[in-house]
Amino acid sequence: MEASGRCRRHLPVLLLWVNGLMMLGLAGVHQQINLCNESLMLERLPACGKFFEEMMKKVDSKKWCNLTEFITYYNIFTQCTEREANDASCFWPNPLAESFITGIHKQFFLNCTLDNVHWEDPPDEILIPLILIPVMLTCAMIMLVVWCSKRSDILGSS
Repeated sequence: MEASGRCRRHLPVLLLWVNGLMMLGLAGVHQQINLCNESLMLERLPACGKFFEEMMKKVDSKKWCNLTEFITYYNIFTQCTEREANDASCFWPNPLAESFITGIHKQFFLNCTLDNVHWEDPPDEILIPLILIPVMLTCAMIMLVVWCSKRSDILGSS
């Protein structure tokens, strides 16, 4: 009986010790810190751009603004830049990678601008009924509620 009591007292200490060891391992105490090798990343990113350029040659230049025409190529390009940044121990996106990607955008998508939509009111024949119908319905409902509240003695007595 005394042995089991001793085990029960030492069990929480043992569990805390094991938990501490596990947390040290999960916290990455032994993890090596790698610094970003920017020159390696900048050396490798152009290969991603070259691949994207070759793929975009397959797409008619008139369709370069239609994302559905080249989304697969763009996805591969994005994954390539991310992989090359990670291989150089750099986070992604980072300012250098973003600058490179912006250069690719300027090369292929410079003329892809959104047309400014010019909003205008509908003609008066449409606009006046769209305004007056809800206003008149609101007034009619208010009058009905007021009339029913004044007539509550007749409506409620039956």
